[in-house]
Amino acid sequence: MTVCATEPATDQHDDWSRPAGCVITVDGSYAARLARSGDSWFPERWTLDGPEPYAVPLPGNQPEESGTEVQPMGDGRVLIRRLTDGRHTFSLLYPTGPGTGELPLGAVECPDDGTRLRLLPPAPGGDRAYALAVGRRSSAVWLVAGGAFGPEHLAEIPGRCSGGVWLDRTGRMLALDREAGGRTKAVVVDLGRDGEVSPLLQIAADSDDRLLLADPDSGLLLIRSDAPCPGDGDRLGWGVLGSTLPVRFPECLRVAADCAVTPFAIEPGQVLTPESCGVGLRIDGPAGSWVGVWRPADRHVRHLAAPEGWLAGAGLWTRDGVLRLPYATETVPCGVAAWAMPREAPASAETGDTSPGDPVPDGAARAFAEPSEPDPPEPVASRPVPLQEAPLAGRMASR
Repeated sequence: MTVCATEPATDQHDDWSRPAGCVITVDGSYAARLARSGDSWFPERWTLDGPEPYAVPLPGNQPEESGTEVQPMGDGRVLIRRLTDGRHTFSLLYPTGPGTGELPLGAVECPDDGTRLRLLPPAPGGDRAYALAVGRRSSAVWLVAGGAFGPEHLAEIPGRCSGGVWLDRTGRMLALDREAGGRTKAVVVDLGRDGEVSPLLQIAADSDDRLLLADPDSGLLLIRSDAPCPGDGDRLGWGVLGSTLPVRFPECLRVAADCAVTPFAIEPGQVLTPESCGVGLRIDGPAGSWVGVWRPADRHVRHLAAPEGWLAGAGLWTRDGVLRLPYATETVPCGVAAWAMPREAPASAETGDTSPGDPVPDGAARAFAEPSEPDPPEPVASRPVPLQEAPLAGRMASR
């Protein structure tokens, strides 16, 4: 599971005008980025699933603007979003011998000057891509690649949304951080039910609760919230989808007052042991950026020097427990550094709670609840709801 960004992933730090770094498909086969040649930008695709990684430049007829976005698709093509005269145009790029082929997909118009549109993180499967348009009072989810007739409007969500995390491996359940009524809470958008919106995080009534990462295999969620210390900034915490345990905010994730810690990758495949999942952390401080590695069963963070030229915030875990970090230098224009996480038995396999001293907000509701199922014959999909609305343990809610 990967999230690739250039800044800490909160709506307060979103920069909609700079290149979005290196973006990697969910299965880790391809990556894409805007590369620089002098003062010009051009798309570049990386192939990561072969014996050695290699890059293919995909320049167009003219240099790209710095606000252009690219995203790799599962078949090796690269989706590109350009802003032209108030219209967001989408195309698929692919190599054609010495040149670049381009398949136009259509455009999304945002008549309101206050509306911002960006691509959402790569969806599972790699055959579809989505975008989020944030207006003054509502946000819209668009299918921009993989549809039958060009960009398709899928959902309209009251409030201003940010973030974007996939909760399942079918590309149906999308979590967004919604600002409404002066508070930000993570919600779930069910794309299989015409964009139906349900609450996801409710740590405290007056807290801002954002979802940063999720692993569909184990249910491990990484969140950021100000619930533990109201008025004293946000804390990084973890919980498990479907668990009745509260969110934990480990002290070890508070690296230093002048450092920002942002999770960017979760180790997949740990179905029954979310506390054993490795988590890759980007740590930004006065001296630069480096890599942290942590898992909920641990009470410490391993600090690693980032490879030279690391495309900061980009990386993925393999199912073999290897953290792979893409980097680019003058001598190695396309490289991947690998680090294997040592296997250690969790201190408490029953609950995953190895830090009894970690703060839990007073009076806070449990943040995650039992998933429910849609009525047949629709495909089965986990449907998170707040604990205070959840059924008794062992039962499933039905609609």
